[in-house]
Amino acid sequence: MIPANTTGPGGVIIRYGDDDATHVLSVYADLRCPYCKRMELGLGAVMEQAADEDRFAVDHHFGTFLDSAAGGTGSLEALAALGAAVDVGRQPFMHYLRALYADQPNEDEDSFADRDNLLRIADEVEDLRTGDFRQNVLEGKYLPWAAQVSLAFENSGVRSTPTVLFDRTPVAVINAMGYAVTPEAFLAEAAPD
Repeated sequence: MIPANTTGPGGVIIRYGDDDATHVLSVYADLRCPYCKRMELGLGAVMEQAADEDRFAVDHHFGTFLDSAAGGTGSLEALAALGAAVDVGRQPFMHYLRALYADQPNEDEDSFADRDNLLRIADEVEDLRTGDFRQNVLEGKYLPWAAQVSLAFENSGVRSTPTVLFDRTPVAVINAMGYAVTPEAFLAEAAPD
């Protein structure tokens, strides 16, 4: 089962923005990655706004390698829940993505494996307060899709997260101190006028 509002072979890419965008920002992340959290909380709203302004579309590629590295299934479960969110719509997906990162556990904790916890976080997104969304998360409806998304990530050649490419050119999103670069520095690389 492939959620609505996805793209790419097998629907393994979640696009936010115009399907026919001239420029594409490709974001490779793992939902348990603390540096991805720093990127999302520092630049996620900036990426969303730039996509809303048609400066680029954002293609989200998710891996689940931290499940193997740290143990557990939280990255895969959270990704399946994101699949249920994108099935509702692209805006709810973006808001849920930000909420998940805001509530991200420590790398060695696997609280994203708890579907009730994923639903608690989803309650912050009004459009996700539906019976269908809840049922899809509780039943793990999009777990097979999440596994395919993860496999596509593994086969992409990307080896670290976060990795961000603007039209296939790497863009710095984390500075030398390990925190998100400024929105100005990011936009200078990712959306030059």
